[in-house]
This record gives sequence, C-alpha cells and structure tokens, in this order.
Amino acid sequence: MKPSFAVVGHPNKGKSSIVSTLARDDRVAISMQSGTTVVSESFDIEVGNESYQLIDTPGFQRPRKVLAWLNRTNPDADKRGERIQQFLEDSDCGQQFKDEIELLRPIMAGAAILYVVDGSRPYSAEYEAEMEILRWTGQPSMALINPIANSDYVDNWTKALGQYFSVVRVFDAVKAEIEHHIDLLEAFSAIHQPWSSSLTRLITAFKGEVTRQKYQSCFIASKMLEELTQYQLHQKVLSKTQATSLQLMLEQQYYQWMRQRELTAHDELQLLYRHHHLERDTTELSLPDDLFDTEKWYGWGLDRKQLASVAGIAGAAAGGALDLAVAGHSFMLGALGGGALGSSAAWFGADKLAQSKIKGLPLGGYEARVGPIKNKNFPYVVLGRFLHSYKILHRRNHAQRDRMSIDELTVSDLIEQLSTSDKKALYVALDRLSRQKSVDDLPDILMPMLTLLN
Repeated sequence: MKPSFAVVGHPNKGKSSIVSTLARDDRVAISMQSGTTVVSESFDIEVGNESYQLIDTPGFQRPRKVLAWLNRTNPDADKRGERIQQFLEDSDCGQQFKDEIELLRPIMAGAAILYVVDGSRPYSAEYEAEMEILRWTGQPSMALINPIANSDYVDNWTKALGQYFSVVRVFDAVKAEIEHHIDLLEAFSAIHQPWSSSLTRLITAFKGEVTRQKYQSCFIASKMLEELTQYQLHQKVLSKTQATSLQLMLEQQYYQWMRQRELTAHDELQLLYRHHHLERDTTELSLPDDLFDTEKWYGWGLDRKQLASVAGIAGAAAGGALDLAVAGHSFMLGALGGGALGSSAAWFGADKLAQSKIKGLPLGGYEARVGPIKNKNFPYVVLGRFLHSYKILHRRNHAQRDRMSIDELTVSDLIEQLSTSDKKALYVALDRLSRQKSVDDLPDILMPMLTLLN
C-alpha cells in the first residue's frame, strides 16, 4: 500500500492550502470561505517512479457530539478503533455527522493523519474533542501548525498538540519550500516504520525531481536563446516598391514572433513547476515601453562599459583559440587583437537591433529581410528576464495564489558571482549566439547561473 495522508482539522484552518503545497500543484482548490471542502477528495501525487496520496477532508463540525456518541459504550483502548468503525457504519450518524464521516473514512481505510491548526488563533479546549477522536483511530499522526496571519499562538499550540501527537511541526502553507516538505516525509518515516522504505524512496525521488526541473529549465532557456538570436524573416517580390511596402509588415511580424517566443518559454517554465493557474502581467514581464528599446535594456542586461569588457574577454578567447591552432605562436598578439575587435563591436554596435534591409536579387526581383538581432546585449537581456522568472517559480509555493510580480534582476550582478571559468564560458557562448553561431553545450553553460538562484 502506498503512503496516504488525510489532511484534517477545523474548518478554514488552511487544510486545502496544505494539500496544494504538499501536492506541489496549484490545481488544488483553495478558498478562504469556511466549508469549501464538503467531501473528501484524493490526489495521487507522482514523483518520478514513486507516488503517494493526499486526501483533502471536510473540517470537523460537531466533534463534541461525535465524541459523546463514541463514549456511550465506554470502550477499552484496544476497542476504540472498532467503535470508530461502528460510527462510520451507523445510518443515523451518517445523517447527523456527514463531515466527520467523510474525514474519518479515509483514515480508517489506512491513511495517516496530518492535523492542521491555525497558529495565529488562540488554543482552546474545543479542539480537544477533535484530537481525542483522531487518537481513537490508532493511525500514525502528525500535527501541523499553520500560521495563517501570524505566529502569536504557536507556542501555546505546540504545548497542547504535543500531548496528542508524537510529531508537531510549524508549517506555513503559503511560504513552505521543498525542504520543509521533505522534512515532513522524513519525520513520518521515523514514526511509521511500515512506510519507512517507501518514504525514503519518495524523498530520493523528490530530490531527483528538483535536479531534473533545474536541468529542464536550462534546456528551455537554451532553446529560447538560440531561436531568438537566429530568427529572421525574408520575402521575395518583383519590384522595389513592393519590397518597401512589405518591409514594415515584416518588421511587425518579426517583433510579434520574438515577443511571443519569449512568452512561450516563460509559459513552459511555469508549467514545468506546475503553476497551471498562476496569473502574471505581460506588462511586468516586458521591459518598460518596448522589449526592443535598447536604452531600457541596461536594467536587465549589461551597461555599455560592461559590454565592452565582456566582448573583450570573448574576443580574447576567440583570438586565443586561433593561436592554439597554430601551436601557440604570437599568443598575446592574437588574444589582444581578438579582444580589441570584440570590445569595439560591442561598444559601437550597442544600439543596433534587427537588421532590416531591401536588396536586389541577381536573377531579378527584390527581397525584403528582417533579422536577426546582432546586438551583443540582446542574449543577456533575454537571459536575465528568464532567470528572474526562474528565481520566482522554482521556489514559489503552490498555495500562493496572488499574481506573479516581477522585480528587476540585474544579470550582471549575478554573473559577478560566477567562477572565472564559468564567466568566460558564458561570455563566449553568448557572444557566439549574438553572431548566430551554435553553442553545443549551452544548457551546461547556463547551469551555474541557475544554481546561484537556488
């Protein structure tokens, strides 16, 4: 039997938020309205080749009356599980205590208990009936203190819950990260031996998925960079007049495609991290005024001085490579020459966007052509914007339902944290992309930057 966890508690204490967080999927319904969950709903969570089940249950409605019913026969401790089963099978109880029936049924079927309370509300004795009922089930259990508004009463809850549950954790449903999720699984592995091996494999699978998602993010970024730096449009026509008329339309199509291609990459990243319903404002994902306004690029990419320096390094690398090909002769001359050429190209070409031209064809007619963008800063701009989305999405909690807000990420500051060898590899790779040349190991070159954001 695969591990199964029933999330139970008082209404409106963040149970569904806990489920959404642990499921790492924002398709789980969440509402601040009390009683949103009226029937138990199961979610099969697959992580690699492993899986487990989460069950979102209705909140307790009449726990004191349920406990009174259970106590009528005053069963011994070894008979309390049987008494719970009688409660589930009693037709009158089915009419009077629908919510309690719904939440207890999966527990008696073998689910472990995750009991959720709100750490921003004071503890009171009314919760003791709930906790006592759960104790009667005999199932392994853990208490989670969810500080919905604040942590004012966490200490009080910790003391009270410790009398009923062997493990008590503070777990912020909206801020908890993957490490907190793994911590819960490790704790359950310790308190419920039959699931120990399954949960150990599950923890390994979770860690493997984190690595897989990071690598896949690098591939998404690499493909986007390659396509955006290489894309061009061209159309043959019979006359220069037709070519002139066509040129404006081609430019509009070109920039529209470029913008959409970037948005597609961000969409892919969002779905990779299972944020299916996350809303983000396109104005926040676009540079002010215009994505292709180079005067605004320096907020995301590199400034002119940095571009000149980077291009010098990339050019020196190219010159050095040439010298190596001739057995090292005139190494310094080649390296300095390549660096100077690269630096000049970056400095004087910083404001050039996509090439847009009309040319005559050798056999008659004309061709209107737009693209590709050869601006040295362009790959850094696109990469910086992607990295900022990655920074938000790979850590964003799935119970967090506000709109995705984009702040500026200065890619130059991030690059400064790279090792010397990683910097050089990145400079050379993006320089090649700006010249429409392929980079075979681009995902591996980008990996250190994503690692810095973890």
